[in-house]
Amino acid sequence: MALQRLLPVSLLVAQALGAAYPVITPAPSLEDRDEALKRDIDPGSYIGSIINSLGSGVSSYIASGVPQFFQDFPIGEDVEKALDIDDDDLKATPTQVLNIPGYANWTESGWSVRIHGNVFKQPNITQEKLDSLANKFLIGVDINDLPENQQDQARNFTASIFVVQQQNVSVTVNFQNDVNVRPDASGGVVNAKGGAQSIDLPYNTTSEGDFDAWLTLRNTTGPNGGHLLAGNATEQIQALNIYTNGTDTGNATAYLVPPTGFTIISDIDDILRVTKIYDPKEGLLNSFARPFVAWEDMPDIYANWSATIPNFHFHYLTTTPEQVTRNYMDFIYKTYPLGSFDTRPLNFSDVSATLSIRKALLDKIFQTFPQRKFVLVADTSNSDVMKDYPQMVRDFPGQVQCIFLRNTTATDSSDLFPYDTSGFKGIDQKQYMFFVNADDLRGVDIVGGNCYNPAVKQNVTFEYQGRGFGNDAGRAIDWSWMTLYAGLLVTLGQVLL
Repeated sequence: MALQRLLPVSLLVAQALGAAYPVITPAPSLEDRDEALKRDIDPGSYIGSIINSLGSGVSSYIASGVPQFFQDFPIGEDVEKALDIDDDDLKATPTQVLNIPGYANWTESGWSVRIHGNVFKQPNITQEKLDSLANKFLIGVDINDLPENQQDQARNFTASIFVVQQQNVSVTVNFQNDVNVRPDASGGVVNAKGGAQSIDLPYNTTSEGDFDAWLTLRNTTGPNGGHLLAGNATEQIQALNIYTNGTDTGNATAYLVPPTGFTIISDIDDILRVTKIYDPKEGLLNSFARPFVAWEDMPDIYANWSATIPNFHFHYLTTTPEQVTRNYMDFIYKTYPLGSFDTRPLNFSDVSATLSIRKALLDKIFQTFPQRKFVLVADTSNSDVMKDYPQMVRDFPGQVQCIFLRNTTATDSSDLFPYDTSGFKGIDQKQYMFFVNADDLRGVDIVGGNCYNPAVKQNVTFEYQGRGFGNDAGRAIDWSWMTLYAGLLVTLGQVLL
């Protein structure tokens, strides 16, 4: 099956490029994802060993901080079974595309841009059926008891989960010079003056409907006679909008990032928005029903960094599954600076795979930009972050400029998970900071490499800690509460598809 092709964009003669930066983007490989799954993942939490008898799924969840309600979403035939439909019912349904904003690096062949996303069909689902499905993602509340705007959000979120991915589909994308750049809110991004063209992806979608490929851009002439700037001749981040042929749903933006400069890799849940993944009932409501709300003054913090750090590349990395990332991207682009995105592909579905995908995506962008400096931002509720972020300092010497981690246990009494700070042992304190409030980040100097605000107390013990730093870092966990909590997760796991 193929998406309906539009007439090719009219292309003009390519212009000669300057001397190329000798960094080659690795060739795309479908095996890369499988290799990531083979990594030796060991959450290593004593909590898991104590409550392991409650079930491996629950203990893995508690050990990892990964939201259980974002695991094991139905795909393909499972969706068809849940909705009692078949391929014939979908024939008249238009094909849609989720195109995730990507980044491009400069190579000896010119700009190489990563295009990734998913092709799917949205079944026609009655409101009654949507409500029934949505209720499976809510605890202690019926969708009809929610305010009207939250009912709409829950239905929209649920509908985005129950889609049927389309395999073996050819995808063609059009690049255009029409990015709407917001002054002082885009990290120095500028609308590219050339590079409009149409390119077929080199292979069809996977069995999960995914596509992920690197494409080399020709330096075509823009509408006013302009061209793409060579990556070794500019510090500016150029942007091109991407449109997918045959549908008006596959729109995204590609960011052409020069070899040197600063890139921030930011998590989203519980650092840029209020999620509370460690509290199932609140986490579900905040994700499926309630409007997304920014956490404290983080939009102002990011806007300030965008305006004051020259050509700051913003990259948002979330292990949320692809199906539900439209809401995430919409929230980010209405609230935070423009930037590229990474999400969890559909074949990374269980807890161990989720724990591996963050490191795989981090490795990919670090390897793609070996001369850029990276700022890593997240929170302490994810064990993969607590393990992977300090490991990046060791795996990529000189590339990690700063690590900023929100201590969720210090600001939210519902987060009883301990977190392991042992990975930070031996790392210069100037390179990282655990913070409590967004305003703590105002006293740091990212460009100067002083990432620690002395006014923010640390007391890092390089072991398991919890309930804030200081005397209560080793506070005993209320295991009776944790047992009830785990029981709630077991119940939740039984109602999820």
